[in-house]
Amino acid sequence: MAADLEAMILEEGPETVAAFIAEPIQGAGGVIVPPKTYFAKIQAVLKKYDVLMVADEVICGFGRTGNFWGSETVGIKPDILTCAKALSASYLPISAVMISEDVYQPIAQASADLGVLGHGYTYSAHPVCAAVALETLKIYEERDLLGHVRAVSPHFEKRLHALIDHPLIGETRGVGLIGAVEIVADKATKKPFDPKAGAGALVYKAAAEHGLIVRSIGDNIAFTPPLIITESQIDELFDKMSLALDDGLAALKKAQAA
Repeated sequence: MAADLEAMILEEGPETVAAFIAEPIQGAGGVIVPPKTYFAKIQAVLKKYDVLMVADEVICGFGRTGNFWGSETVGIKPDILTCAKALSASYLPISAVMISEDVYQPIAQASADLGVLGHGYTYSAHPVCAAVALETLKIYEERDLLGHVRAVSPHFEKRLHALIDHPLIGETRGVGLIGAVEIVADKATKKPFDPKAGAGALVYKAAAEHGLIVRSIGDNIAFTPPLIITESQIDELFDKMSLALDDGLAALKKAQAA
């Protein structure tokens, strides 16, 4: 992949490529966990051609992966970092962009020479949202939320990966308190279901009937529980998920037999 990236940069012209943007763990794509050496190799290419690394921490930030930033978990050293959601525990809308000293200094120097960089958004730095964000960060620290995630995530990952034994599951993926299972028609070959079968939707519906809210991303079922979840609640989550998978399998067999 790093070789493909370098080839693309050279084809486009390094001077035309400003930045590479990535989530530490891709969330909406189905919880795609990168290989351990992926970002090390990618960043070597970026550094070679002076391309900035932008980390999208909207999902992975604030403890989700077992570190405060997902970038720490996967070895990213971002030039620019974006975050939102957990910045206020999602109680009020707020987001933030952080920049490295190497990015900041040219902007600061140009502002000194030419005048302040004029940019902004209608609700930037809204005082109510900012106050909630500050209190949220304070509570995270007071309650040692990161320590809690590190304490319960091994149990989460254990229960998540145990689902690989189910006939419908071809792969399990996860880090910290984010995970997913991939539903397949054939475990041996990892052959997917025909999209018309709606396998993921059937399992999602079954989970809801058991009182479990999950996210269906095609035939991937994703889990991003509250960071305050307990081990007993993790057991409840995956016990209900097992029931949902059984119900989904029965529904798929019934549809195939019809």
